[in-house]
Amino acid sequence: QVQLAEFGGGSVQTGGSLTLSCAASRRPLRNYAMGWVRQAPGKERGFVAGISVNGGSTDYADSVKGRFTISRDDDNNTVFLQMNSLKPDATAVYSCAAELPYSYRVYQHPTEYAHWGQGTQVTVSS
Repeated sequence: QVQLAEFGGGSVQTGGSLTLSCAASRRPLRNYAMGWVRQAPGKERGFVAGISVNGGSTDYADSVKGRFTISRDDDNNTVFLQMNSLKPDATAVYSCAAELPYSYRVYQHPTEYAHWGQGTQVTVSS
């Protein structure tokens, strides 16, 4: 099975930027559709962004469209989430997720992903 590990979380002020990365091991990242999911305290996990297995399609939660960008570097087995103009409501644990796909679509629901990283904390202060 693929193993995933997130990096790049931290604390920023409102309006700041962070880039999260997710490194895959044991299996090539190029075989998987990838996504980022977040969970804030007391809330359910929510979809943030996803990218298809071939990188041809991306999708975002409405709350982050225009501010977050997901990308993948299959040669280096890494997926990125660039987060700009951060707001306090972005405070959460961010996890990357992977799924062996049956199509070139983006997987948009957390339950569609079978493989998960341990998560990284992002805190945005006002």
